[in-house]
Amino acid sequence: LTPRAGTCYQQAKQVLHAAVPERLQGRERETGILRQFLREHILGRRPGSLYVSGAPGTGKTACLSRVLLDCKDELAGSRTVVLNCMALGSPHSVFPALAQHLGLPVAAGRERIRSLEKHLTAQGPMVLLVLDELDQLESKGQDVLYTLFEWPRLPSSRLVLVGLANALDLTDRSLARLGAHPAGSPRLLHFPPYTKEQLTRILQERLGQVAGDPVLDSAALQFCARKVSAVFGDARKALDVCRRAVEVVELEVRGQTLLKPLPGGES
Repeated sequence: LTPRAGTCYQQAKQVLHAAVPERLQGRERETGILRQFLREHILGRRPGSLYVSGAPGTGKTACLSRVLLDCKDELAGSRTVVLNCMALGSPHSVFPALAQHLGLPVAAGRERIRSLEKHLTAQGPMVLLVLDELDQLESKGQDVLYTLFEWPRLPSSRLVLVGLANALDLTDRSLARLGAHPAGSPRLLHFPPYTKEQLTRILQERLGQVAGDPVLDSAALQFCARKVSAVFGDARKALDVCRRAVEVVELEVRGQTLLKPLPGGES
C-alpha cells in the first residue's frame, strides 16, 4: 500500500463495495444463460422455471440484477416481482407477499393460493417471479416449494419462476416429486466458486477505477485472491478484505499527518 492523499482511499473504499458493476468478471457464461432464459420464456410467452444455485458471493444475485437492468426495456411488457425470502416471516408468507405485489385482494389459507392460481392462469402479461434465498421456503412436506414450482406448469400459466439458493441439491432433496412430472424438474444453473484468477481480475478492475498510482500492490491483490479462492471463492469476502486493508492504511496516513511538526518549529 502506498501512503497517498486522503481522497484516493475514499475512492478505493467506494469501488470495493459489493455493488452490481457494469460488467461481471468471470460470469459471462452465466449472464448469457440468464438473459437467454428470460428472452425465451418472457418474450416467447412460455411459462417455466429456473433454479440458480451457488455458494454466497459467487455472483447469483448480482448477475440476475445486472440482466434485469440490461433487459429492462425488453421486459417492460411483463410484470416483475422480486422477493427476498429471508425477509419473510415464514415459508407460507410468500403467498400474501406475492398477492400484495400483484394487487390482489387479501384472502386467507387455501383461498389465497386459489386466487393466485386463478390470476396466474388468466389472460394478461407474463409474470416474472424472482425468489432470492429460496432455501428459506423449505417447510414440512415442502408444500410451499411444490406449489410455487407447479404454477408454471398449470394450463395457460403465464408465470416464469426464477429461484436462487445456496444449496446445490435443493431440487433433488425437496422437489424430487417434480422430476416425475412429464415436464421434468426446473432448469438448473450452477455458479461455481470464483477462481484465484477471476478474483484477481475483479479486484484489479474495481481498483483500476481509482485515478493515479495503484492503491493496492499487485502482489497483495493476488495474495488476497489466492487465500479467498482456497476457502470460499466468495467475491464479497475478497472485496471486504481489500476494503479493510485500505481503511488500515488510511488511518495510519491520517495518524502520520497529525503528528507532523507544524511549520516554524511549533510543537
